[in-house]
Amino acid sequence: MDLLSSILDQMKLAGTLYFRTEFTAPWGVEVPRFKNVSRFHFVHRGRATVRIEGSDSAVSLDQGDLIIITRGASHILADDPDTPAETVDEIVTRSGFKGVGALVYGSHDAGHETQLICGHFAFDPEANHPLLDALPAFILIRQDAVLSDQWLDSTLRGIAAEAGRGSPGGDLIAHKLSEIIFAQAVRSHLRSEGQERSVLAAFANPAICRVLETLHKNASQNWTLEEMAQIAGMSRTVFAERFSRSMSMTPMAYLTHWRMQLARRYLRETEMAVIEVAEQSGYSSEASFSRVFKKQFGTPPGLYRRRMRTEMTGA
Repeated sequence: MDLLSSILDQMKLAGTLYFRTEFTAPWGVEVPRFKNVSRFHFVHRGRATVRIEGSDSAVSLDQGDLIIITRGASHILADDPDTPAETVDEIVTRSGFKGVGALVYGSHDAGHETQLICGHFAFDPEANHPLLDALPAFILIRQDAVLSDQWLDSTLRGIAAEAGRGSPGGDLIAHKLSEIIFAQAVRSHLRSEGQERSVLAAFANPAICRVLETLHKNASQNWTLEEMAQIAGMSRTVFAERFSRSMSMTPMAYLTHWRMQLARRYLRETEMAVIEVAEQSGYSSEASFSRVFKKQFGTPPGLYRRRMRTEMTGA
């Protein structure tokens, strides 16, 4: 599994499609803040503006543009920045939308029509990774960039064809395609603006990326800084400095972080004994593993497992 895929798999990325909209100007909708999600809006037809919480100015969206609001911030979508906004619940109620087909709002002869495809990407609230923390408040991919990325263009076209159409299996197809959008959008961002941002730049550096991929595939190995430097093709001193500058943490700190993310998932999703989880996570001693795990998550591994299972079963 490649580096980005392993990170998103660990984050348990799950796509959800809200609906396909047909808004006629004037319209404005306020989308509330929500934790552990990234929201997306694709302008299938027409145009729109989006004002994100904490931003001083609105972003103009044209037909074919895709915006991903990476950390679930509240935002206002509208035909114009000055148009008053109603909440999502108010618009759903007033439109009579029943969850099937398109959400139609406004008079067809009142002004220009905008068709949006909206959804979100949810993540495991217990998981985290420096890559997602380093993403900007939003990722904007303009139509020309969408068209130049064959996979992204095909995925968005597929969602547009399935969303809200009521075809057999259409909802499942649209949901699965929406998950692909996030990976494609992040990949597109890493190839462009992301190369200038801390942490994200590491994924554009072949040497650092090679080390990260190796650590992900062999997290239980007893790694040394010297071995990592050899994979990067650098001296130990140069590698340690470049890795730390790129990732905002030392190589060993990153390895520990990734091991703990793996351990957390083993404890939650498998029946492995704690000592087995420790070994799979690169620790020969259950005691040393437990100390690191408690420092990371605030609770010993056994107690963490019981708490997670209680939350999942509601018992």
